[in-house]
Amino acid sequence: MINYISKPFKWFFKLEAASGLILLISAILALIISNSAYSSYYFEYLEKYIFIGFNEIGLKLSVLHWINDALMAIFFFFVTLEIKREFLQGELSNIKQALLPIIAAVGGMVVPALVYVLINYGDPETLNGWAIPSATDIAFSLGVLSLLGKRVPLSLKVFLTALAIIDDLGAILIIAIFYSGDLNLKYLSLMFLAFIILLIINKFNIKKFLPYLIIGLFLWDFTHNSGIHATIAGVLLAMTIPHREKEKDFSLLIKVEHAISPYVAFGIMPLFAFANAGVSLEGLSLGSLLDKVPLGIVLGLFVGKQLGVFVFSYISIKLKIAQMPSNTSWYNFYGVGILTGIGFTMSLFVGNLAFVENMQYMDGVKIGVLTGSLLSTLAGYFLILLTPNR
Repeated sequence: MINYISKPFKWFFKLEAASGLILLISAILALIISNSAYSSYYFEYLEKYIFIGFNEIGLKLSVLHWINDALMAIFFFFVTLEIKREFLQGELSNIKQALLPIIAAVGGMVVPALVYVLINYGDPETLNGWAIPSATDIAFSLGVLSLLGKRVPLSLKVFLTALAIIDDLGAILIIAIFYSGDLNLKYLSLMFLAFIILLIINKFNIKKFLPYLIIGLFLWDFTHNSGIHATIAGVLLAMTIPHREKEKDFSLLIKVEHAISPYVAFGIMPLFAFANAGVSLEGLSLGSLLDKVPLGIVLGLFVGKQLGVFVFSYISIKLKIAQMPSNTSWYNFYGVGILTGIGFTMSLFVGNLAFVENMQYMDGVKIGVLTGSLLSTLAGYFLILLTPNR
């Protein structure tokens, strides 16, 4: 039984840790190309429009929008499958185990947002980016932990994984509530109708993925036209994929999760990083980081994240609301708290939504996310590395 429950986590950790390296390479390539003689080709290609469909029926979006709206819907579908599995049978299924990462995740979302708001208070345009430093990039953060090997106990890896998953759930809710456009009631109704059909299919315990996929494609189109961000379609679809604990020999959720995970980890996420991390560094100076948007993001990720995670966790443990992860020192625990400031993928994604009407701030978003994530990576890594083993 223990093997059965822990197997998905071990597989998940290995996958996320490996994909973190690919993400890093993709981001570095984007920075190199966007600051080279080929930068014009890079930005022009991302703005190129591509039509997918038959004759007059189809959809025409820019390359960047196909990545951020369509491919990232698959990413959110995958993330929601992970969240659902964790709540049904994983580390979040036991409330006592789940309390610490839940409390830590709340602190890790609230405090960075407050830091950003404090710096951008009084400016309605830049204030819209308050949620950018609230996100944690699970692949990067777990990738850094994997480099530290046995210096990090398994309990802390489990804690960070659970925290990042809850963090993703928070990001999904923030996107759905705060970063949706004007609602179209016709498509909104069709979206809910498609979701109800998926729930009915789930109720009949259909074990083939094809019916879910077909309805899911319609769901994505309806969501895209409804005013709610298209990635939410991936969330709704994942919620309807069946997972029956009593059917231990087969779970459609686990089967689909395992099937798409390599494509998400080594295809979609690196492609997103490559398309979104490119920013011209020409004229960049220390003064650029002092602009309100990048400064709010840097301090939110590097200061707000570690303080929020650690302080909320410390109080809950001292009050005996939650338990400290086993075989863990406070130094290691704080180091992991710093690593939650690696925002990258989710922070860039939220930034694109926050400033969709004010794209002049996007360079500042990218600089802030990259700087805050880099500082969190180095500080967290070296704190854990230099901490004596217990």
